Amino acid sequence: MQRLLPAALLCLGGCSAEMGRTLTDTDISCLRKQMSSEVRLSFPIAANTCQRLTNHNMIFGESNAKVIPFNLKGAPDLQAMADEYGYSYTK
Repeated sequence: MQRLLPAALLCLGGCSAEMGRTLTDTDISCLRKQMSSEVRLSFPIAANTCQRLTNHNMIFGESNAKVIPFNLKGAPDLQAMADEYGYSYTK
């Protein structure tokens, strides 16, 4: 049982950019982490990885799920990229 706890925490918290969005990531931190990883993802791929849906990205209710705009307040560089690629965001 003691060995399962660290593994469970690692899975829930994430440890690398390749794992996608973690529970503690903001939109800005997720995008920056994705684009600065060793893989150097483009903004559209990073945005698709970090995007959140109103159904909490679960398979239940996916037909009614809507995209939640990114909160990019204080990140004009990311706002410019979101504009360039047509992603919705709040300032």
